[in-house]
Amino acid sequence: MPQWKTKASKRHTALCFAGFGLLAVVFIVVSMLVASGNQAVVDFDHKWISRVQGAEQPWLTQVAETLSWIGSTKMVILIELLLLLFLVLIPKLRWEPLLVLAATGGSALVNLTLKNLFRRERPDIHRLAEEYSFSFPSGHSMGAFALYGILAYLLWRMIRPLPGRIIALALCILLTFSIGLSRIYLGVHYPSDVLGGYIASGAWLALTIGIFEVWRHRRERRFGGYRLP
Repeated sequence: MPQWKTKASKRHTALCFAGFGLLAVVFIVVSMLVASGNQAVVDFDHKWISRVQGAEQPWLTQVAETLSWIGSTKMVILIELLLLLFLVLIPKLRWEPLLVLAATGGSALVNLTLKNLFRRERPDIHRLAEEYSFSFPSGHSMGAFALYGILAYLLWRMIRPLPGRIIALALCILLTFSIGLSRIYLGVHYPSDVLGGYIASGAWLALTIGIFEVWRHRRERRFGGYRLP
């Protein structure tokens, strides 16, 4: 492997671990503010709930319900299985399925743990849907961030032309953001739930990718393993 690629890979890996540390600290701060009922968080939540739900229209409700369905556990698992099948069929990507499982499965476990730790009740302002689990952090937001975040990472590595990479990244970001927004619109999550979900899942994703990159490069050096285009 050319020296510049090795140095670039080391920088990217270091950025992953730095991102994990930064996002973990930010999540701790946000979660402490949420748990303490900080007035700034309360004002933030009510301000954005009012703005998002103030745009309520029948067609927007249908869009929000569709996006929420796309972000549901069943759909995330289905999309994940299709992604795993695609990766298994590519010989050069023999270990990437494990990365996908670690990113998405780990995010789900982190979400379940955090929900039961904070036990925050869902908003009771204007419900357009019903949910019965705890509210913080948003499971839909964490699931979407983990799934489409790892998909964006894989596509960025597999797609050569920069415009194609940017389009793939933008689509993954747009879908993740839209799913989180749909949960606020439907009245089943506070904005801070969605924000907390993004931060927590982002931290987990950064850690998972960082560990995978370290393992991948060590394996290439020691065993002459696969190399993506």
